[in-house]
Amino acid sequence: MVHFRTAAVGLIAALVAPLASAFSPNPANPAAKKVELARAKVANEFPNLVDGMKMVAGGAQAEEYYEGVRIGPPPDLPSLLLHNRIVYIGMPLVPAVTELIIAELLYLNYESTTDPITMYINSSGTTTATGQQVGFETEAFAIADVMKYVRPPVHTVALGQAFGAAAMLLSQGKRGKRSSLPNATIMLNQPKSQSQGQASDIAIKARETVHNRKTMCNLIATGCQKPLNVVENDCQRVKYLQPHEAVEYGLIDRVLQNDASLPIKPSFIEQLN
Repeated sequence: MVHFRTAAVGLIAALVAPLASAFSPNPANPAAKKVELARAKVANEFPNLVDGMKMVAGGAQAEEYYEGVRIGPPPDLPSLLLHNRIVYIGMPLVPAVTELIIAELLYLNYESTTDPITMYINSSGTTTATGQQVGFETEAFAIADVMKYVRPPVHTVALGQAFGAAAMLLSQGKRGKRSSLPNATIMLNQPKSQSQGQASDIAIKARETVHNRKTMCNLIATGCQKPLNVVENDCQRVKYLQPHEAVEYGLIDRVLQNDASLPIKPSFIEQLN
């Protein structure tokens, strides 16, 4: 009986080892550790935002080893997404979220310089759903710059909402690979300024807001291939776009109708074969 139990545990360890190694971060990869640190920072700094969208790993949390092989819980959902080169923006663009997204992009660039990265966007930009300012436009500019900096093409997909700075990021995907799900809503607006203090300080911050607005409109105009003055006029007031209207505007290239048109299909199931 003891020999049978030992053989059974050994068989389980042999089966689990390839799957675990497929999703475990490479300790020799410095970018992998940065991704984990950035994830922890998002969870610690914004618990209220994260509570409603946590992706919990299944199984027991304690790691166990058998003959030097780790036997632990299955990989958590964010790790599965990252393993399949999927980056998900599901929160407003606050500094901790920006750090996480940039860390994931740099990590995926380290892993492969040719395989595409798919970025799913469901974000209200630098504001909350109620319009409260929670981030700066420079957060979105940093992500947009890294999207262009990394070598792999970045495919963007809008779902739910892509408002303000998030809509700008949607337009920065690789041309021909910018998509939206049928019921997503896309909105263009201009940066807000909530300056306080002395008049001279308010004037300085107002100039910076104008500069950020011009940068935002310039990025959207480049992505949509529209004249800058047209985009600036459209961003004077809130402009909502349904997916088919966003295609006509040039913000995206297509509307995804079913899973056959998805830009990437997860491959983690192949690890089980």
